[in-house]
Amino acid sequence: MHQAVIATVDIVFLTIHNGRLGVALSKRDKEPFQGGDALPGGYIHAQEDRDCLDAAVRILHEKTGILPPYLEQLQTFAGAARDPRGWSISVVYFALVHYRVIESAHHPDVAIFPVDALRRLPFDHNDIIATAVDRIRNKAQYSSLPCHLAGETFTLPKLQKVYEACLGETLNKVSFRRKMQELAVLEVVPGQMEADGAHRPAQLYRLKAEFKNGLKSLARGL
Repeated sequence: MHQAVIATVDIVFLTIHNGRLGVALSKRDKEPFQGGDALPGGYIHAQEDRDCLDAAVRILHEKTGILPPYLEQLQTFAGAARDPRGWSISVVYFALVHYRVIESAHHPDVAIFPVDALRRLPFDHNDIIATAVDRIRNKAQYSSLPCHLAGETFTLPKLQKVYEACLGETLNKVSFRRKMQELAVLEVVPGQMEADGAHRPAQLYRLKAEFKNGLKSLARGL
């Protein structure tokens, strides 16, 4: 008799917190690893979920109470050694959201951890997160992907800080603004400025409506 394969969906919930790229983890409420911090995830419900994306949205709602503005399939992780319960396969997605959205959900079992200071997590979740970080760092070089981490409205200096947190490096201000103009995904929020300490108020921007659930790329990177 063949053992059934465990089929799950896991979500890497990325955000920017305190100037660092972070991941939202939730407390596991069941064994194995009950009480440990792990990626939000769960079983695929064959009678309920139309596809893996449907399962990811359901699981995110159940585990975090959040529906992120950007959700993309990352990779499939599978094998006999990744789960102590047996041979398993997980379709992994990554989601991007401003940290205030996570905080405003007030979910008691969800917390944000910097991706560059994670302890050992259950299953292969460290490897999964590392794969997601590689994906966003690669796409941040040439696409509008990090804009989904900046919130509904933002100044260009704040958006540059988001890109820098994703890339792990400092960017030239002039070059960054030129690339944002080339991407052409931002629009001015009419009449809205944001005070910035001793500096004069800065113009607020937002993603154009047609890019809120998608990306635009450049032929040449930042």
